[in-house]
Amino acid sequence: MSSLPDFDPLWDYSDPEKTEKVFKELFAESRNSGDREYQAQLLTQIARTHSLRREFEEAHRILDDVEKMIDVVANALDIQTPVARIRYLLERGRTHNSAGDSEAARPLFLEAWERARDAREDYHAVDAAHMLGICEHGDASLLWNNRAMEAAEASGDPRAKGWLGALYNNTGWTYHDTGEYERALERFEKGLAWRRERDDQQATWIAEWTVARAKRSLNRTEEALAMQQSLLEEHEAAGTTDGYVYEEVAECLFALDRPDEARPFFVRAYRELAKDGWLAENEPKRLDRLKRLGEGQPC
Repeated sequence: MSSLPDFDPLWDYSDPEKTEKVFKELFAESRNSGDREYQAQLLTQIARTHSLRREFEEAHRILDDVEKMIDVVANALDIQTPVARIRYLLERGRTHNSAGDSEAARPLFLEAWERARDAREDYHAVDAAHMLGICEHGDASLLWNNRAMEAAEASGDPRAKGWLGALYNNTGWTYHDTGEYERALERFEKGLAWRRERDDQQATWIAEWTVARAKRSLNRTEEALAMQQSLLEEHEAAGTTDGYVYEEVAECLFALDRPDEARPFFVRAYRELAKDGWLAENEPKRLDRLKRLGEGQPC
């Protein structure tokens, strides 16, 4: 790419709408450069801001434009760098996967993995493998997460190594989903240690939450509750809220046969988590449970 600014550090995944505005301004500035590679890559990220907001039709429309742009200059792009095409495959796959179509997403991530490995683009190779780990289940998910971790740990690219926190988390959840709670806790604790070495408070809070969640699954409920209450205090001190922390405080109290103490936390959890479009679409029973327990109804 040219001397145009690197756009990846400009991402704010917690505010995709704001990120879209930043990227659109940058795209307008890039028009005079004639750098079609840069523009194609940037457009894939603009598409991602829409998929994160579950605006899948708009994301696909933008990716259609990217595909046309790549096809127009395909030979030049493939000779210079395949990154635009790899990013296109990743974001097309992510858009399908976020919309619930993992079957459509899987071959796109696999092609992105193969192209990135061939081009020695470690960061994107790890991204593709980690997305395949999300698409797959059970042993296949572990296989891809382990491939991603091996690639990240072996890479000399600091950005590729930056995937390790997410990979420890994803692998932990794969073990958790199959009932291997001790192994899940081991991965979550490894992820927490990794996060604590870096200056990212939000990511550290999430890692602490996963450790506590695994402890609840292991019936180490008092420990789990203490961790979640500590997280609650940290959020309150920072002036932030987290519906998942409310939920876990409630679930721990409920498991400890303290339903009256749990009830207001179920109410707060439902109030916060009902705003989550993905959760409402994919886990309605979970939200219904929070609502009923907050109202004092039997679960």
